[in-house]
Amino acid sequence: MAAIVPLFVRQLDHAPDPAALQRLLSTRLLPPPRRGEPLTAAQTAAASWLVRASRPVADLADDIVASELLTALGKTVSGRSVTSLTWDKRRAVLHRTVEFARSSGWIDVNPLTGRRHVVRHSGPQIVDPRVVVNPAQARQLLAAVTYVRGRRLQDRDRGRRLHAFFACIYYAGLRPGEVQLLREADCTLPASGWGELVLTGSRSEVSAGYYAPRGKRHHERPLKRRAAEEVRPVPIPPALVEILRAHLAEFGTTRDGRLFSGVESGENVPGSVYSRVWEEARQIGLSPSQEASLLARRPYDLRHAALSSWLAAGVPPTEVAERAGNSVKVLLTVYAKCLDGQRSAYNDRITTLLDG
Repeated sequence: MAAIVPLFVRQLDHAPDPAALQRLLSTRLLPPPRRGEPLTAAQTAAASWLVRASRPVADLADDIVASELLTALGKTVSGRSVTSLTWDKRRAVLHRTVEFARSSGWIDVNPLTGRRHVVRHSGPQIVDPRVVVNPAQARQLLAAVTYVRGRRLQDRDRGRRLHAFFACIYYAGLRPGEVQLLREADCTLPASGWGELVLTGSRSEVSAGYYAPRGKRHHERPLKRRAAEEVRPVPIPPALVEILRAHLAEFGTTRDGRLFSGVESGENVPGSVYSRVWEEARQIGLSPSQEASLLARRPYDLRHAALSSWLAAGVPPTEVAERAGNSVKVLLTVYAKCLDGQRSAYNDRITTLLDG
């Protein structure tokens, strides 16, 4: 919304800087925890200008106006093109906002329903195969994590503390936010064989804490694209079962039963922290040429590796999508290039079938 609102305005005099206006919206005017806080004189002036310049939602009934707004969604405040994925997200938010106006009786129909706009692809929507590690490389990197040490005495075992965190992303294909909310009660960890995680939601880190309750830097949310009461069971292999059992034995849980937390705050493991640990693990676990490459550049690439390996193992896309919390359509679109590497094997299977 912070990107959308400044685009749907009349051209009045003394317009604030677009970047400053977007930041004001994202940090003060839109986040519920911050709306009651006093503004500076400059912020008050910018907010006042926005109120005067904002256009009525009914203007979107004009095809030209709607098309211009949809086109504007494809640019950043600096004029760069956004990715198609970003444009889709912006358009979806705009559509839901206008739909709220329709359901509230402010307009008769949603003029954006069914309206699309072709946006030039300026960034990848599918996983680059170069970031995907194979199982041996993944095990090597996870082992390297345990050698990472914190600089302060109370955090000297930082790498070992986060070993299971990264293992959950790789072996279970979890998103980092889902790992942050994982509780001991959600884990079935038998002495041998496969276990199971029952995911109930996500503790997503919030930039600068603007959208989080005061004093916190996270939001607890339902699982992605699921109702608040829905859960997602994820089978986990013996390797992860063993890692989680060892983690619980050594580090225990937080007061509310979570497996992972920041050492000082007891809240989320900060994204900056686990990103630095991963960066150091890559230096330890990869060769210089591999470290300089795109291979597992981000912790999230472990999830890409997990889903790619499941697909490569012949697990049906419906099952992979269910475990990963994706739709089959998104799964096959995002991992299309990773599947390309399996075409020779698929061709052999078809040949065997045709010649049988």
